[in-house]
Amino acid sequence: MAKFDVVDLDLKKVSELELSDDIFGAKPNAHLFYEVAKMQQVNRRRGTVAVKNTSLVSGGGKKPWKQKGTGRARQGSIRASHWVGGGKAMGPKPRDYFYRPPKKVRRGALRAALSLRAQEKTLIILDGFKLDAAKSKQAFDVLTKRLKLAGALVIDAKDNINLHRSVRNLAKFDVLPPEGLNLESVLRHKHLVVTSAAIKAIEGALS
Repeated sequence: MAKFDVVDLDLKKVSELELSDDIFGAKPNAHLFYEVAKMQQVNRRRGTVAVKNTSLVSGGGKKPWKQKGTGRARQGSIRASHWVGGGKAMGPKPRDYFYRPPKKVRRGALRAALSLRAQEKTLIILDGFKLDAAKSKQAFDVLTKRLKLAGALVIDAKDNINLHRSVRNLAKFDVLPPEGLNLESVLRHKHLVVTSAAIKAIEGALS
């Protein structure tokens, strides 16, 4: 079990917290990062692009002229792909890009990412992050002036409504509940700001 400092909103140590080495002391694995990041990006593809082929373009049911005797090249339909207004030959069709690696891979990648932030000393564990009201300016002042951060991912329970509503409007900050934690969000932000309750929930989910 690794020990981490728990600080207040002024970065003053208030206690210590023991967390599992399997989750916050794992070895970073670039291949796991690649597989899970690819999953998140690929699964956002809609796959709805499509064009009409010869069978889908209306008209062209009649042979434009007879096969022989006209001196012209033989044609079967005015909706063939080489005619203006004809169907597209070998065009794209709707397809499903869904990709999902095994659960062990997905969890392993998240463990490795959290461990990487812990090794880089960019994981900040707070004893709490309460705001008086849902005000983005108040959240911005706490994050930039008191915690001295230029950008970060903030993680706390979704019932902390004031925090979520305040941070989600900030350009260089993002906020998620523990159950919404994902690899792409962790890697996108250099710093992680997590409350002690939220980090315990993450540890329980990844155990």
